[in-house]
Amino acid sequence: MKPFDIGKILALVSREVSGEKPLTVDREGRWQGPPPLDPDAYRPAPENTKKNAPFRVLVGCLISLRTKDEVTGPATERLFKLADTPEAMARLEPGVIARTIYPAGFYNRKGETIRDVSQRILEDYGGRVPDTVEDLIKLKGVGRKTANLVVTVGHGKPGICVDTHVHRVVNRWGYVRTGTPDKTELALREKLPRRYWIPLNSLLVVFGRNRCQPVSPHCSDCPVAGCCPKVGVVRSR
Repeated sequence: MKPFDIGKILALVSREVSGEKPLTVDREGRWQGPPPLDPDAYRPAPENTKKNAPFRVLVGCLISLRTKDEVTGPATERLFKLADTPEAMARLEPGVIARTIYPAGFYNRKGETIRDVSQRILEDYGGRVPDTVEDLIKLKGVGRKTANLVVTVGHGKPGICVDTHVHRVVNRWGYVRTGTPDKTELALREKLPRRYWIPLNSLLVVFGRNRCQPVSPHCSDCPVAGCCPKVGVVRSR
């Protein structure tokens, strides 16, 4: 098996997913194309950055929880036609938000959460979405994954977003050996070169959904098969 070089591996993954549709939360943030390996792709000219990107990414993340991306995208667009700032969102009734994002999973609870988060941003942060993980996780319904996405995709600042796909893939590669996504994030902060922090989530979520799946991943024609120890893989295709 070839030596494991994380830079070369991520370059292979980047080429593999280059034709895939970007994630909804990425489209609400700093770029509009396929997942880039170059972190500078998250810092386009201001006129190419969506207005209110941090808030749009935050709300998009809240809607996306336990909801497929093909449902999240249309739901967020419907909601942002009604309100795309904390001020405007706080004026909506939770029931209106819930009906607008339906059929997103747990839409009633998310309606309450989105309204609460919008009010907290107005009252505690002067209407500006926080740009640190520490402040973001103080908001209702916001965990480290969502907080890191807002920091990286919304604000364009360094962070590492780890969801179940990222956690699974980097452990399957043997790059880290951790038991939870939060522990994986902390381990990656210690080990992963900083230039890969921002694009890691977009690359590995798309890769994990389409190639390195939880059960029976597509290993036979995977571009990184020669370097991957397949930790924990029982059956593959």
